Amino acid sequence: MKFDLPRDRIFQIDEIDVRLDPGPHPFMQGAEAAVAARWQIEKEAKPALFDGEVVLLSRLEWDAGKLSGTCHAVRYSQFLYWRSRRPVESAEHAYAHPILVSADNALVAIRMAAHTFNAGQVYFASGSFEPVDFPGGRVDVDLNMRREAMEEIGVDLDDCVAEPLLFGLSRKEGTVFFRRYFSSLTAEELARNIRHHSEHGGDDEIEGAVILRSPADLPDRAAGQMPPLVEWHFSNGPVSED
Repeated sequence: MKFDLPRDRIFQIDEIDVRLDPGPHPFMQGAEAAVAARWQIEKEAKPALFDGEVVLLSRLEWDAGKLSGTCHAVRYSQFLYWRSRRPVESAEHAYAHPILVSADNALVAIRMAAHTFNAGQVYFASGSFEPVDFPGGRVDVDLNMRREAMEEIGVDLDDCVAEPLLFGLSRKEGTVFFRRYFSSLTAEELARNIRHHSEHGGDDEIEGAVILRSPADLPDRAAGQMPPLVEWHFSNGPVSED
């Protein structure tokens, strides 16, 4: 099977081996005109969209704790075309969430700015995998999380205590890999630093921080993966490898 992994439940990932195939994604072959037409529609709605490079999976399988897969570099215009057509048997999306936990045990998420594709949505600071996240051709999930956290919210994850275990949640919309990072700062201090980062040359895709002190704090515009991740956090203390 191209995609064979647990759906709609959190699972532990002991090993991850997702490779970047230098060839084109099979789903995109012959789709040039359709991609261009879709991109015109998206750009008219959100003129600030940038046709950068991300990756899209052609295979992802989980077996006894090991996650393996294959992905291909695509333009963002191609990604949005796939998104408009999903579910597609030959293509799926994966991304990573560094779950930022404050010293007072709140979760600190972000709200996306109005000019972005996901305008108003709330989720943990993150971005799609890019080819740069595949040193030597193999995905480095933590590299992606450190890069995105620094770019989007100005948080250096190396200053946090990383939970040793990596987890996953696969839904029809995509698969998220996640790890908790425990900060020595309170939620209010983190939110203030994020606001300062945004106002002084940081990522303009972020509207601001959203503090979650319980699952009840999730707003209506929370992304679909957020309720199970937030519930999981507040039901589980820090996990060790032992």
